[in-house]
Amino acid sequence: MRIAVVNNNVEQSLKLAEQFRILCLQNNLLLDDKNPDVVVTIGGDGTLLSAFHRYAHMLDQVRFVGVHTGHLGFYTDWRDYELEDLVISLLHDEGESVSYPLLDVKVTYQGQKESSHFLSLNESTMKRIDGTMVCDVFIKDELFERFRGDGMCISTPTGSTGYNKSVGGAVIHPRLEALQLTEIAPINNRVFRILGSPLIVARDEWIRIKPLTTEGFVLTIDQLTSSEKNITELNYCIAKERIHFARYRHTHFWSRVEDAFIGAKKNYEV
Repeated sequence: MRIAVVNNNVEQSLKLAEQFRILCLQNNLLLDDKNPDVVVTIGGDGTLLSAFHRYAHMLDQVRFVGVHTGHLGFYTDWRDYELEDLVISLLHDEGESVSYPLLDVKVTYQGQKESSHFLSLNESTMKRIDGTMVCDVFIKDELFERFRGDGMCISTPTGSTGYNKSVGGAVIHPRLEALQLTEIAPINNRVFRILGSPLIVARDEWIRIKPLTTEGFVLTIDQLTSSEKNITELNYCIAKERIHFARYRHTHFWSRVEDAFIGAKKNYEV
């Protein structure tokens, strides 16, 4: 089995990554950053997001495992003191995995025939940095509304627990392969009417956003951010690709949600 290790630059993560590499070599696990079977991330959910984008072109052949140096995240199942147990699981790997849906993002620029294509694990946002964002929102090519506000957030089910949740979106179980569109600081009054609620869009439908102006936007794809000019259209749908996690010990989604936002189980006494 070929293992790639991705870590952040925090001192604790650097030490753990070195310990893990030594354990792999001691147990005859091959370290291969170019053509891995399993990508092990050490740091947190942000580190795993970085690894996902690094290996996004290999999603049909790699599985991910996340080691968290703080607390369990939404994509990280292992703690920093469990490296030896993780190596044992790798040695007894039988190829089992659990997969989550991804967001397909296509950006069309003025004067450019072909769209730029991206994959997102959590969400993509579009914001106007120098004024109100005005755009037409289409669902499956049918005009739905003309939006005015700070921006739009389109998330995957697993990404629904991130920025989407902070702007009032719903938390969606990843078995529901649906998009969620959440409006960021919308303007809604008697003159400018919008729905003003999050939208959950089925797998076989898509969202198209056409801004009325093409300048002064910030586009995010997960943790990646870029200032954009000449955007004429954005298309969002559930991607054909999926991300796969090695299923050695995969925490139930609602347990992750409870642990991240409530924490009642830790203090519960029967």
